[in-house]
Amino acid sequence: MKIMFSAGEASGDLHGASVAKALKALAPDVTMFGMGGRHMAEAGVEIVYDIADLGVIGIVEVIKNLPRLFRLRDMLGEIMDRERPDVLVVIDYPGFNTRLAKVAKAKGIPIVSYISPSAWAWGKGRAKEVAQTVSKVAAIFPFEADVYREAGADVVFVGHPLLDIVKPTMTRQEAFSFFGADPARPVLLLLPGSRKQEIENLLPDILDAAAKIAAKLPECQFFLPVASTIPENMLTDLVAKRGLQVSFTHGHTYDLMSIADVAIAASGTVTLEAALLQLPSVIIYKVNSLTYYLGKLLVKIPHIGLPNIVAGRKILPELLQHNANPDAIAEAALPLLTDQQTRQTVLADLAIVSEKLGSGGAVKRVAEVILSVAGDQPKRGD
Repeated sequence: MKIMFSAGEASGDLHGASVAKALKALAPDVTMFGMGGRHMAEAGVEIVYDIADLGVIGIVEVIKNLPRLFRLRDMLGEIMDRERPDVLVVIDYPGFNTRLAKVAKAKGIPIVSYISPSAWAWGKGRAKEVAQTVSKVAAIFPFEADVYREAGADVVFVGHPLLDIVKPTMTRQEAFSFFGADPARPVLLLLPGSRKQEIENLLPDILDAAAKIAAKLPECQFFLPVASTIPENMLTDLVAKRGLQVSFTHGHTYDLMSIADVAIAASGTVTLEAALLQLPSVIIYKVNSLTYYLGKLLVKIPHIGLPNIVAGRKILPELLQHNANPDAIAEAALPLLTDQQTRQTVLADLAIVSEKLGSGGAVKRVAEVILSVAGDQPKRGD
């Protein structure tokens, strides 16, 4: 059995790796290949295109990169012709993967959509487009399953994979020792994102905010996990310009999150990972101005932070565009570090987010869905 993957960014690479491991456990002889990164490669997926330089966000940014994305889509289509996979698994990266799924459907290849386009945010039109293309939607939120089901998709609610994935591997004492952190001093994580574009847009303001926090809270310790998709020198150069003491880390990020007090984080999956580890975040988001204003017209939800969306109300601060400036970021982070009442209220709200996401087992259920879809297909001749 051949399974092809398409994951376009660091979070998708992690999710793809988890599914690949579950597939190997259920079907040891399975062959896996596709677009992904280091984690998927380590899980046994043959990487035909490395995503390290791929991540772009925003409507305007995507338009600028369309020629490159079209060439990539065509290349992956040629690989489909050559390898004839039994199923294509598209993970997140919605603009590109929706187009790639249409290519696969035209070739008679079934598609499983996992971490599907956020139709609950962008409107029912996107859900209908997915429903008309993919064979099965593996939904990770209950409200997502409802939207896709109403659009006519074949949906299975699998639960959220982070419940399986987001687990520390060390005790708190071991983690403090491993990272060289002082348990008597506050720990603040800097999480600027996994795309180069996010680093350029967000990290300067995050570092300037950290400097302001350090001025008011000199004992604060700063850590910055380095995403596998980002060259470390891109980070060190920005930090060096500010003379700020920041410890760069590689791997064991969930262990680091488990000992941190607060994070300043780019809006995205990482904010939900932090929530599951009871780590309060200041959520920031900044893109091209035209992208932002177009998004305001199109997006149908009041919040952008995933913990706030799951909670159904604003439990964590969100700073968007010009409001994501060093002064505002520092002002939002400091009470979470210094005011116990504010902190305890947020921690109680984060516990509710965990409860709403349900129980574990999502990754295995996704693997079972993929094998079921692939197994239902007639064998194609050479």
